[in-house]
Amino acid sequence: MVKAYLRYEPALTFGVIASPESNVCYDPSGRLLLAGALDRLAAWDLKRGLPSVSFAPSSSSSSLAVFCIASSPSAAVSSSIASGHADGSIRLWDAETGSCEATLHGHRSAASALRFAPSGAVLASGSKDCDVILWDVVAQAGLFRLRGHRDQVTDLVFLDSGKKLASCSKDKFIRVWDLETQHCLQIVGGHRSEIWSMDVDSSERFLVSGSADPELRVFRIRQSMEEGEDWSKWDVLKLFGEIPRQSKERVATVRFNRDGSLVACQVAGKTADIYRVLDETEAMRKAKRRMHRKKEKASAKSMIAEGNGTVIDPLPAQDLQNPAVTVTDVFKLLQVLRASKKICSVSFSPSNPPRGCLATLSISLNNNTLETYSVDSEKVSKMYSIEMHGHRSDIRSVSLNSEDNLLMSTSHNAVKIWNPSTGDCLRTIDSGYGLCSAFVGNRFALVGTKSGTLEIIDIASGSLTEVIEAHAGSIRSIVPIPDEDGTVGARGFVTGSADHDVKFWEYQQLKKSDDDSKQLTVTNVRTLKMTEDVLAVSISPQGKHIAVALLDCNVKVYHMDTLKHFLTLFGHKLPVLCMDISYDGALIVTGSADKNLKIWGMDFGDCHKSIFAHSDSVMDVKFVYRTHYMFSVGKDRTVKYWDADKFELLLTLEGHHAEVWCLTISSRGDFIVTGSHDRSIRRWDRTEEQLFIEEEKEKRLEETFEADLDNDNEYRYGQKDDAPDEGSVGVPGRKTKETVTSADAIMEALDTAEEELKRLNQHKLEEQNNGRAAKFQPNVIMQGHSPSDYVLNVVSSIRPNDLEQALLALPFSDALKLMSYLKEWSLVPSKVELVCRVCLVLLQTHHNQLTTTPAARSLLTELKDILYCRVKECKDTIGFNLAAMDHLKELLAMRSDAPFRDAKAKLMEIRQELSKRSDRPDGNEKRKKKRKKASGES
Repeated sequence: MVKAYLRYEPALTFGVIASPESNVCYDPSGRLLLAGALDRLAAWDLKRGLPSVSFAPSSSSSSLAVFCIASSPSAAVSSSIASGHADGSIRLWDAETGSCEATLHGHRSAASALRFAPSGAVLASGSKDCDVILWDVVAQAGLFRLRGHRDQVTDLVFLDSGKKLASCSKDKFIRVWDLETQHCLQIVGGHRSEIWSMDVDSSERFLVSGSADPELRVFRIRQSMEEGEDWSKWDVLKLFGEIPRQSKERVATVRFNRDGSLVACQVAGKTADIYRVLDETEAMRKAKRRMHRKKEKASAKSMIAEGNGTVIDPLPAQDLQNPAVTVTDVFKLLQVLRASKKICSVSFSPSNPPRGCLATLSISLNNNTLETYSVDSEKVSKMYSIEMHGHRSDIRSVSLNSEDNLLMSTSHNAVKIWNPSTGDCLRTIDSGYGLCSAFVGNRFALVGTKSGTLEIIDIASGSLTEVIEAHAGSIRSIVPIPDEDGTVGARGFVTGSADHDVKFWEYQQLKKSDDDSKQLTVTNVRTLKMTEDVLAVSISPQGKHIAVALLDCNVKVYHMDTLKHFLTLFGHKLPVLCMDISYDGALIVTGSADKNLKIWGMDFGDCHKSIFAHSDSVMDVKFVYRTHYMFSVGKDRTVKYWDADKFELLLTLEGHHAEVWCLTISSRGDFIVTGSHDRSIRRWDRTEEQLFIEEEKEKRLEETFEADLDNDNEYRYGQKDDAPDEGSVGVPGRKTKETVTSADAIMEALDTAEEELKRLNQHKLEEQNNGRAAKFQPNVIMQGHSPSDYVLNVVSSIRPNDLEQALLALPFSDALKLMSYLKEWSLVPSKVELVCRVCLVLLQTHHNQLTTTPAARSLLTELKDILYCRVKECKDTIGFNLAAMDHLKELLAMRSDAPFRDAKAKLMEIRQELSKRSDRPDGNEKRKKKRKKASGES
């Protein structure tokens, strides 16, 4: 009988506040800050400092890393949040529930820019594949693809109320697209290096773009042509001027606030410049002051020149009365925000700022931190900071206590205690660079640091109680010494260090401190001298043997009681970085930098099997308690599950986005926890689902084959053009496994329906000839539907974004069969839009063959008349409903008791009146006197 194993699946991911690759933005309500957390989105409540909603895809993979986020300016659309991922997919999310509404496939490489139209119904996405795609958010399908850029698209903005789109790229150009005619209106040059970001103010007066140039370029946006101007020479963007920047680093993000009065320029460093945007009146006043100063300087020069006998031409009177407004008159440097670490992204809050502030600005730092600042005319002050829920650097060790209800993780400057079931951070203790850790009961913990110190931590108080200078080199391992009865860590522990020493420690009696609380201390009782750096230490569960991995690639095994040499395990080509001994002391597994796992027998030290386990160094390996199953992690970002008896790979768990450094397993083996260089901690739970080795092998082979197929099919019949057609338009979607599967489903449905129709006709013919026939037995696969309804259900079940690519994959014969059903489907009112989409795609794809096929001409003629009438009926119905809703709105507005009628305006009036009263000093004094008088009388 084939042996079955239980499957492990990803259960929880925590520890990441904000990924450095992704930007941050506010949700449509302005209450939550959205930040990319590897392959998830996290919505943070800034005031409480807690995550509110988590947006997680159905699968976890490094190819799903979030690269860009956008939120809709209109909350009326359900899919009001969009995220762009490393595999080129775009996901639409519901802001309230956190559920994924749709997954859009169109880009061939990572998405790099996202922007919603002002209406929120259209989404524009740019990618590293140099293309811009427009998506219909409501229909959840692509509209068209815009080609023209020669390098990665870095930012997008909508102009003219969503009728035009501006895109910037690393090719140093800005392109303006007309979305109605789907062509490029203007190509703007001038930047001497890659353009990284741009933005437009709410009133669409200015567009500001930033690059590695020492200045920002400001463009005026022209809404319409001037009288008598040539259409071919009409430009949407016209250069207004350049603003000199304070920093020498390249621009990373340019963003306006909600009302367009401020613009933030964040560089690829620790600073962000905040400029004040003056209105036309203030700009003109500033220009007049500038000209007045210029006039005074000119008059002073003329007086000096007259004394020397020379004449200087005076300034024109027209320039003095109506001076030309320059870019420096409009944009004024207000503040410079300086952060403690490198800034990754900035975002202005769309909600009203606190009283006395101009705006609220949130930033993400590359040390896994979010900060929020209030911007004032005098200073920039920090309001909130979110940093407790994650480490500032990569996680080097994780360990569980004996009850599996506390998890400890270490990094370069802090130790954190977590609840492994919920992912909540319970304690944060400042410490050194912790490389290894272990619990002592449930109250104390030990941390070995890179500097060689041993730190004792009191978990209950969250304090560092003692620091012991244990080793002269970094401590690589802390291993509790088990008792003979199997109690772990009751006697003491062993440390291994780079100073060639293995030290044995015992716990001393708990001593009372000044506040009568018991504290833990340890003392060194034995030292084992080695000839090389100690990289790992492991002790058998019975406490009989201790294994020490050295820098010379060998593992030496000693007797615990006498410390006499027992075995030497040699065979690895590179140093052994990790190892573990099975529960019965029969096996020892070693993982090395040579990417191999070796399984040895503890009786004679013979190598049972050498396995090429990972594609990079093996960083940690652990046996599951009371089994010969083991888990290994490596720098190849994977977690692997093995059977050490059969030497078989059982399962590969993917999800980490960087090197996996450490691993710990619960005492019952029901879950494991891994820590990674990507600062995330992941919990993998054992499920009741069974897995079989042969099935997993077949699945891995299929995944490898499909990955190679995807890479080959992209340009099987021709290479990609390095230079696309100037301003060309293409199909928005791309071929994926889902679209191929959908095309196969349509073809199977057409064949099944055709066979069913033949059976029906044959049954009718027999009934006519014989007068009586057997009862017709319909096809069970069709589930009682007619052939037309069965095909319609199959076509309707395809996702809107995959429908176009699925139809493109149909051969002409099947396309002709599908078109024969469109006439019947058009009679269903709810399917008119679907029929029009199918008909349009098939006509564009097979136009030449359809026009030359006699059988298709009559079909096209009938569809032309029917679809025109059906679309006109739907359009009239929608227009009638819109008119009725406008009429109802007017009726409600005319009623005096209409709910919330002018509620916002009245609320603002009340607030202004209250603020005026509070600002009056005499009014405050009178109220105080009245209160004193009333209290005295009482």
